[in-house]
Amino acid sequence: MMDNFTQPGSPSEARKDHVAELTAAGVPPEMHEWLGEHGVGRLTLKMGIRFLEMSANRMVATMPVEGNEQVAGILHGGAHLVLAETLGSFAAGIHAGPGRHALGIEISATHHRGVASGTVTGTATALHLGRTLTTHEVVMTDDDGRRLSTARITNLLRDSGA
Repeated sequence: MMDNFTQPGSPSEARKDHVAELTAAGVPPEMHEWLGEHGVGRLTLKMGIRFLEMSANRMVATMPVEGNEQVAGILHGGAHLVLAETLGSFAAGIHAGPGRHALGIEISATHHRGVASGTVTGTATALHLGRTLTTHEVVMTDDDGRRLSTARITNLLRDSGA
């Protein structure tokens, strides 16, 4: 088990670990080079997020309710935002392209209904894909296709190292 402070021993070991992580998270092989240096992130793994589609225009992933509930036994509102930020930021990063990265600058959500079990599906759809800003709407639904929440995330696109 790794904690937040332990780093793999060597760069090649880290890349090897990330390939397994990316595969387990459902990231298609053609995206491995893009995410290979950093993986999908520890929070994404802890939340159980699994990617189904990955593009700048549309990003889809699932997340289990179990393990992500608040004290009342329903999916935590913050879990909705973690899923939304993950989808919107990854989509913005794809749009940014090589040598650039996305920085989240605004996120908001409206919660429409609670869910106590099953799987949540998040679908991020691009509203704006510009040179310096992207905005995505992220809709979370339950196993029956009912809307649970609607989020909006805006990312600033920057050159890496800037």
